Amino acid sequence: MFIKSIIKIALVVATWNVAAALPARASELIMFEQAGCTYCQRWDREVGSLYEKTAEAHMLPLRRLHIREQSQAGIALTAPVRYTPTFVIVDNGREVGRITGYINDDAFWGLLGTYVTKIAPEFQRSKLERSSKI
Repeated sequence: MFIKSIIKIALVVATWNVAAALPARASELIMFEQAGCTYCQRWDREVGSLYEKTAEAHMLPLRRLHIREQSQAGIALTAPVRYTPTFVIVDNGREVGRITGYINDDAFWGLLGTYVTKIAPEFQRSKLERSSKI
């Protein structure tokens, strides 16, 4: 019985290590956060509840990591993340931009839009076409 428990624990740990080491998706938005971060909580209230429903989320799915899990991100960061929230824009496993901190939703969407159009210039064109139809 004891050996079976040890084996189960080893399998769980091995599975977690494999999942943590998986490479980043082609393009994604990684949010580095930590418990007690008031600006992370504010982002959750103002943006987080909507994010998955946006065109940006289809292009940059959100992955949340604790700030201490930088080595497990599976991407090449240009510099260590020091503050939360920090949003790292990733394309093909490499950081292409970052938004450090959170002021308000307008600033976040504006900055994110700048990075999205660098990854996919057609995104700006389609976004403009959608807004002109409203």
